[in-house]
Amino acid sequence: MPRAEDGPGVTELIAASPPLDTNSAYCNLLQCTDFRETCILAESEGRVVGWVSGYRSPARPDVLFVWQVAVHSDARGQGLGLRMLDELVERPAAAGATTLTTTITEDNQASWKLFHAFARRRGAALTKAPRFEREAHFAGAHDTEFEARIPL
Repeated sequence: MPRAEDGPGVTELIAASPPLDTNSAYCNLLQCTDFRETCILAESEGRVVGWVSGYRSPARPDVLFVWQVAVHSDARGQGLGLRMLDELVERPAAAGATTLTTTITEDNQASWKLFHAFARRRGAALTKAPRFEREAHFAGAHDTEFEARIPL
C-alpha cells in the first residue's frame, strides 16, 4: 500500500507513462493516503516502478474502479501490471466487489491488452461500451473513454 511519502514517485511515474493523463501532485497524494487500500505501489531499488490507483464508489460498492495503471519502462514485459491487478482484487478493500471496471481510450492498446489478459486469467469476459464521449463529456478535447467491465 502506498504512503503519503510515495506521492512524488507516483507523480513522476505517471508523467513518464504516456498516454496516461497526469494528475496534480495533490491528487496523487490523496490517492496514496485516502484511497491507499485500493491502490498498489511497486518499488524496485527504492523507486516507484508500478502503480495502480482505484476506488469503490459509495454509490456502487459492488464495483471496483481502476483509475490508472502505470509500469515504468524498465519494468515492462515482466507481468507486473497483471500482478498488481491480481493483488488489488485480493485485498480486503475489494471484498464484495463483483465487477472490476476501468476506462480506456480506443487507441491505448497496452491497456486493452492488459485488461483482456486479466479477464482471461480470471476466466471472465471483458465487455466494452462508451462511458465518457469526446463531444458530450470532454467538449472535443479528449478522446472517448470506453468502460471495460470484467466480472470478478
